[in-house]
Amino acid sequence: MVWNWLRRHPFLVDTVIALLLTAVYVASAVHGRHWLGVPLAALATLPLTVRRRYPIAVLAVVSGATFAYTAAYENDIPIAVALAIYTCAAHLGRRRSLWASAVAAAAVLLVTAAATASYGQLIPDALIFIAAWVLGDNLGTRRAYTDALEERAERLEREREAEQARAVAEEQARIARELHDVIAHTISVIVVQAAAANDVFDSRPENARQALRDIETAGRGALAELRRLLGVLRAGETDFAPQPGLDRLDDLVANVRAAGLQVGLSIEGTPRPLPAGVDLSAYRVVQEALTNTLKHAEATHADVTLRFDADAVAVEVRDDGHGTGNGAAMGHGLVGMRERVGIFGGSLAAGPAAGGGFAVAAHFPLTEHTR
Repeated sequence: MVWNWLRRHPFLVDTVIALLLTAVYVASAVHGRHWLGVPLAALATLPLTVRRRYPIAVLAVVSGATFAYTAAYENDIPIAVALAIYTCAAHLGRRRSLWASAVAAAAVLLVTAAATASYGQLIPDALIFIAAWVLGDNLGTRRAYTDALEERAERLEREREAEQARAVAEEQARIARELHDVIAHTISVIVVQAAAANDVFDSRPENARQALRDIETAGRGALAELRRLLGVLRAGETDFAPQPGLDRLDDLVANVRAAGLQVGLSIEGTPRPLPAGVDLSAYRVVQEALTNTLKHAEATHADVTLRFDADAVAVEVRDDGHGTGNGAAMGHGLVGMRERVGIFGGSLAAGPAAGGGFAVAAHFPLTEHTR
């Protein structure tokens, strides 16, 4: 536990070490009455507080101060240099740390030999420097190996999450296909049974009642299947907001304005309630067109027009962008809008507008089946 705490506070650890070494070096200078050596002693130790951040610079300063102190007072204390060498080996590449450590160690050893006129101290000092470099190099190698393992674990975790996301998307696509099949099949059965009941309603009422019972059975079965599949889709959700419609265009326009695009909204004709599917699809067309304008058109202004006719509703989004496409024409946006409009027998036009910019216009007919 203590070791982990120390690892989380490296600057504090280095500060304590530097202050202890400073005390030792200064005490040695004072004991030998080397008063001018006190600043050199501090210069040889205090930089160790930032040794992990600036290993080369700290090694140079510590070695230089030690070099000057040893040359002036013939007093050799290699601990600070050894710690700086250890730090270089632990935090730098092997080739770079080896060269820097060799130059610093050689300088200190040479001045020690020259100042003391004795070579007896060279071997112990050299062994200390070599041991410090080897220890630091081993620690650096182990740290690099640990970092590689952690990076690999993180990469595997990201890949696992991506695989889960793909699996969820595939499952949702499968459920969507099943929903489509359930609805299409059940409605087909209901339409056939309703037509048969209508044909025999007066002449054979019992057959008509049976057809109605079959319709009820098919409907109940479809509802049960829909609940099951929607339950899978909604598992884990906590917010089930209602689907938006054209009554929320003001909120959509406000959000787009907040994103930096000036948007004008105009309504022609008398607004009235629309079938839920048409209402949602018209809203999505406007939303997709404005989104693509923001992302791709480099426009500063867009106009949204909503028009209610007696037998149709139309929406148009026109921007003042570069006029070569707002992104929908080259991707899935235009395809999705055409699909939405086509379901209700409508039409979609998208392309460069007269006078510049880009326009998307959707027309939804309101037939007797959609009113």
